[in-house]
Amino acid sequence: MRQVSLREESWPLRGVFRISRGSVTAITVVVVEIREGMAVGRGECRPYSRYGETPQAVIAEIEALMPALEAGMERDELNASIAPGAVRNAIDCALWDLSAKRTGQPVWQLAGLPPPKPLSTAFTLSVDTPRNLAAAAKKEAGRPLLKLKLAGGGDLDRVAAVRSNAPNARLIVDANEAWTVADYLALAPELARLGVEMLEQPFPSACDHWLATLQKPLPICADESCHAAASLKGLAGLYDAVNIKLDKAGGLTEALRMKSLAEGQGFKVMVGCMVATSLAMAPAFLLAQGAAYADIDGPLLLATDRRHGLKYDGSRVYPPSAELWG
Repeated sequence: MRQVSLREESWPLRGVFRISRGSVTAITVVVVEIREGMAVGRGECRPYSRYGETPQAVIAEIEALMPALEAGMERDELNASIAPGAVRNAIDCALWDLSAKRTGQPVWQLAGLPPPKPLSTAFTLSVDTPRNLAAAAKKEAGRPLLKLKLAGGGDLDRVAAVRSNAPNARLIVDANEAWTVADYLALAPELARLGVEMLEQPFPSACDHWLATLQKPLPICADESCHAAASLKGLAGLYDAVNIKLDKAGGLTEALRMKSLAEGQGFKVMVGCMVATSLAMAPAFLLAQGAAYADIDGPLLLATDRRHGLKYDGSRVYPPSAELWG
């Protein structure tokens, strides 16, 4: 007999995290636990307002699914009946973890994946003044890959400040839909000149078609325009890379399928995350194996992480323990 429980948790950040849409000092996540005998599977999602999600709505939708889950719903039925998003992600990842706990086999083995190896994650610098970014970049200059959030006005000064204070770090930037075509025409060539190797989501997702007629001095990655596998078709010919996040795809099951399809269609893959705890990063860690970019630094931005959290050594991330997930 299964028992399903869920809870809302608030986690404070180390400081203020800013992107073009606003800033936060704490995050709210929803955790699903599915108990079957002595085995307990857990999954975490981050309801995100950009996609019309709230913690209250996510909790209500999961509560409505509890009878089906307690009656034995598994991943295939879940993915066939629930739309991609935070709700499905938390449940899907909890079901993967439950399968691992029931069988004594790790998720990577159940999924037919090779044994996971440590990988290097990007480290994110949020929107700030050039002066503050110069100090932050200098502090983090030893990291191999920095990701800088942009906002439109003043972006060139922001990038220049980071580049001059972290000259040996690889650099990618993320505009989070904040740019106009005029911004792109002015800034994209300068980003390439400064050695930026990828630009993420310059335009609002409804304006992807703008990219069809624009030169690309550097590769462009879709984030807000890229959700589950069905979204890939509309990105072909516009974007060079896609950012796959479990909360957008609706769980590890869909994300693994999406990654395979994306690579087969010639996209580079970034595995990203919402700012969240190690419970959300653990399945993303498996997904990030072999990806062109891993951006799973969420726990590094928190004031504290949960017990048995992922081990981070600088930007190096190690496989999750069984106590955490999978």
